[in-house]
Amino acid sequence: MGEVKIVVDGYKCERCKHEWIPRSRKKLNPIICPSCKSPYWNIPKKKKSKTVNG
Repeated sequence: MGEVKIVVDGYKCERCKHEWIPRSRKKLNPIICPSCKSPYWNIPKKKKSKTVNG
C-alpha cells in the first residue's frame, strides 16, 4: 500500500510554546492561548537587555 500524508493546520504559542489544533474550522486567529491564557500568544516575548551602570 502507498503512504498517505495528512496535513493539519494548527497554532503555536510564542510565549509558552504550546501547540494546538482549533476546534472550529473558521480561519480566524484564536483570541488567547488555551494553555497559558495569554492574549499575546502570537507575539514573541521581548528579551530583557542588561544595562550597565557607569
